[in-house]
Amino acid sequence: MTVKTILTEPNKLLRQVSLPVEKVRNEERRLMDDMLETMYEAKGIGLAAIQIGVPKRIIVMDISKDDEKKPMYFVNPIIKNKNSDYSTYEEGCLSVPNQFAEVNRPSTCEVEYLDYNGSKKVLKATGLLATCIQHEMDHLEGILFIDYLSKLKKMMIVKKLSKQKNKVDRIVV
Repeated sequence: MTVKTILTEPNKLLRQVSLPVEKVRNEERRLMDDMLETMYEAKGIGLAAIQIGVPKRIIVMDISKDDEKKPMYFVNPIIKNKNSDYSTYEEGCLSVPNQFAEVNRPSTCEVEYLDYNGSKKVLKATGLLATCIQHEMDHLEGILFIDYLSKLKKMMIVKKLSKQKNKVDRIVV
């Protein structure tokens, strides 16, 4: 497994719509293994393939709170049903580092997907899991959580991230 570089906003690739996976093969499983390793290294709970520059409809997640890892793999996920009740979580994103904001999303959803081995699955998700799935699936459509914020808030965050990207690394010798 290899830790990959996570793209950060602003980056045109993050706004690209990801393409469906024809079949889950060894290449996709290797990608999911790398994504999981990258996510754990970055101390995240979810990662979409596009966040490491691969425009495939693949996400990985692990929302377990204990030391035992419980990874989840979603290939070509489709949300079938969303609850009309909303819940609010303060969200952050590995592609929008050190920025957090409250986002309202449906509190439950049902997602259909292929798992790590290519088997078709359906999952009814609630709470944090539902929020995380929706957040990661937004990435597959080129949407970031900051797109749910006011224009002013979003602009301020993007400006701050742009400045951070343009800073020259300084070293003391």
